[in-house]
Amino acid sequence: MHIFIQVVLPVLLIFGAGFAIQKWKKVDIKPVSVVALYVATPALVFQTFHEAEIDGQYLLMVVFAFALLFSLILFNKILAKAFGKSEKKESGWILSTAFMNAGNYGAPIILFAYGQEGFAYAVSFMVLQSIIMNVFGVYYAAKGYAGARYALKSILSMPVTYALLLAVFFQMMPFSMPENLMGSIDIVAASAIPLVMIILGMQLANMELGHFDWPSVSYGVTVRLFVSPFIAYVLTVILPVDPLLAKVLIVSAAMPSAATIVMMAVQFDNQPKYVSSVTLVSTLLSVITITVLLTILN
Repeated sequence: MHIFIQVVLPVLLIFGAGFAIQKWKKVDIKPVSVVALYVATPALVFQTFHEAEIDGQYLLMVVFAFALLFSLILFNKILAKAFGKSEKKESGWILSTAFMNAGNYGAPIILFAYGQEGFAYAVSFMVLQSIIMNVFGVYYAAKGYAGARYALKSILSMPVTYALLLAVFFQMMPFSMPENLMGSIDIVAASAIPLVMIILGMQLANMELGHFDWPSVSYGVTVRLFVSPFIAYVLTVILPVDPLLAKVLIVSAAMPSAATIVMMAVQFDNQPKYVSSVTLVSTLLSVITITVLLTILN
């Protein structure tokens, strides 16, 4: 209960604010998302990588992210083949289980649980997941026909890509960002996490509980909330990551399905109802599973 009150409840209250305002005012989410995507989040990414001490742990994070992704894809492919599922069903399974909500949900949970040091890792993992989703998420949402050019275009259209490159540039240079300019970036960066949390609450308000294919939804939720963190735990045992990073990666891997993937499924008409159902149910159940996981890890 202590973990729930100290870590999970504050996050839920901010989600709830977004949920309530959307139910009440029916706000157009797109302009708010544009502000978060093109202004607040790039500022946060720049701030984090400008101040972070890039070391071998960040390389291990990259290895972990791809190992987790390919493990989940392989897990889904094996079960899809074993149960005689179609290629489209397999793609739906992968979309709903291989990509976690490391940004809107994972980063604030880790901030409350592990402080600024853990949060720096969480933001780095969020950027990495964004790149992965814009490559592999696009591929599986489009069932391969979009091609590498579309995935590359998606990455190049991400503002966080340029924020990351600019921050690395300043890391390599003997001079640093002027203090007054950095102060402006800090102010904008401080708005990023509460803004994306409110947006997630608004997105959840637009999802409707309906007639779900409960066996398939249950499968997706189980893989996302239980199989994924178990694989993450195994990977952190194998890889020489420090204890704090290990906790951050396991908690991130236990996050519900990413809301961004729902938009990709809608864009390419690849089982959007199923993917959104898994996202909604996994987000609701994660209130319990994340609380339990944080208790175990602590």
